[in-house]
Amino acid sequence: MDKYIDLHIHSNFSDDAQYSPEELVKKCKEAGIRIMAIADHNSAKANKRAKIAAESLGIKYIPAIEMNGVFNGRILHILGYGIDYESPDFHEFEEGLKAQQPEASRVRLELTIALGFNITAEELGDVAWTGERFGEVLLAKEEYMDNELLKPYRPGGDRSNNPLVNFYWDFYSQGKPCFVDVDYLPAKEVIEIIHKNGGIAVLAHPGQNLGDNAEVLEELQSLGLDGVEAFTSYHDLSMSRLWYEKAKSLNMTITCGSDYHGKFKPNIKLGESGCWINLKEIEQKINF
Repeated sequence: MDKYIDLHIHSNFSDDAQYSPEELVKKCKEAGIRIMAIADHNSAKANKRAKIAAESLGIKYIPAIEMNGVFNGRILHILGYGIDYESPDFHEFEEGLKAQQPEASRVRLELTIALGFNITAEELGDVAWTGERFGEVLLAKEEYMDNELLKPYRPGGDRSNNPLVNFYWDFYSQGKPCFVDVDYLPAKEVIEIIHKNGGIAVLAHPGQNLGDNAEVLEELQSLGLDGVEAFTSYHDLSMSRLWYEKAKSLNMTITCGSDYHGKFKPNIKLGESGCWINLKEIEQKINF
């Protein structure tokens, strides 16, 4: 099947991604992507540069963002497509979260040390101290080559397919030992910001955050959610089918995206979302 749409790509405006917007556009061109969206974590800053670069190479660009919001105590990732990316609302949202990061990073460091690791602020450097960054530093330390906690993320381990992001999910995501709570807006308010700025709100990789609890989609739809990313590198065939069929039954928009991050998710390729439906169905719904 032609894989010409990728609506979930991260640039280095995300804390855990590698490439600049311009580099990603070039890579999309090389990969045969004809419709793309850069949806950075809680930031809309890549969109202007990406749009200019995409237009120069004949790629249709859809402005996007991936925003964190809380629903029933769970942190969800909500994609906004077709947004007015120059709106001050997105700048304010991003700056509000950035202001919390120094303290959150300090606590993550303390919790990581409590796991038994010897790691310092100097080793982490000036970049954001995400779970992926902790994993990158720890996996490179000679003294931990045989550490039992790190073995699953080394070549041949059962979490080695995307070791850095898997390290984040296993230790720093919600409910894990190094998780640090950040003051995110309720999902309803995130959806309202997206709508206010001309976009549609789509639930990202629902199987990763909600498992097979697709029934919750009706409540999210009542809050204004427009669609579901049924096809994503996080879903296997059965999970994508579950969320696709539930979204379809509610007449919601369905999207696909690789969630490409470069070196932080080395097994994920541009355009690889596991989508098994005719992409025209998706293209018609996101025709901004």
